[in-house]
Amino acid sequence: MLPFFQDVSAASDIPVQTLLNGDPELATVYRRLLKLDPEGLRFAAVLRDTIDQLLNGEVTGRYDWKTLFKTEKTHAGTLVEINLQREFSFGDGIEMDYQIDGIDVDCKYSQQFGGWMIPPEALDHLCLLIWADDYKSKWSAGLLRINERWLNSGNNRDKKLTIKAEHRNRIIWLWHDQELPVNALLHMNPTDRTAVFNAGSGQARLNELFRRYQHRRIGRNVVRTVARQKDYMKRVRGNGGSRSSLQDEGIIIMGDYKSHQEIADQLGLPIPREGEFVSARLARASDTNQGPRALIAGSFWSVATADDAVTKAPSLPSHTAKAY
Repeated sequence: MLPFFQDVSAASDIPVQTLLNGDPELATVYRRLLKLDPEGLRFAAVLRDTIDQLLNGEVTGRYDWKTLFKTEKTHAGTLVEINLQREFSFGDGIEMDYQIDGIDVDCKYSQQFGGWMIPPEALDHLCLLIWADDYKSKWSAGLLRINERWLNSGNNRDKKLTIKAEHRNRIIWLWHDQELPVNALLHMNPTDRTAVFNAGSGQARLNELFRRYQHRRIGRNVVRTVARQKDYMKRVRGNGGSRSSLQDEGIIIMGDYKSHQEIADQLGLPIPREGEFVSARLARASDTNQGPRALIAGSFWSVATADDAVTKAPSLPSHTAKAY
């Protein structure tokens, strides 16, 4: 027996609590998902990894959603569904994709906001509606119990329907317009991107990446795509990797080690999260440089300005303990 759903005017802004009070099952799933991922960081990581999985940059060199084949784009929804189930250990649904706290939930992904394709069998069921856009670096995920009145009348050959724009205010957003980890290659200045890919060897390309894309997070898949080598992580480290190659230019490359994250925070730079890097050229802190400073290898350093002379960068701590 389906739970009672309170019918509220679609023309008004519907308070979340009103919708939760009207559908106990929806409320249960809503609270469970927020408990599993309070800030949406796990969801965001799955979406980032799924897009990168489709691009398969290490093999193909691709970084742009538009370069995917039509069949690959069609497969994106299935991969999102699978990867979320792996991440959160959702049970298999009886009629829908998942069971979350014993409640059937269907999973629908669209790269276009509002483009979720709802099959007839999802009527009266809960749907987890997910959107991610690599060009906007944004994503959202919300819950909706599907009602036939809220769907567009037109259908495709699979009889799948879309949600009417005026009824999207019934979606209870778990996370809305959140930051999707940035695809650095996609958003890089085209001149810089061309210089990276034309730099020569995999090591030279990585050096150019960290040289040109400073003060911003660079994901592991970007490194993999640029290096096009199975030992791509080795190409970042010291002892011949980018860290040692760029040291004479004053550039450090911080990773997801706790000590590196602390240095990034002290310098006022984005903090690299799991699987991410942030590069920056440094200069010795001085009375004339009043910016944030960090103690590295016994001396204080600040982010270099254009007026600072190039000086050899300090060696970063080599601790292996990560912050997560």
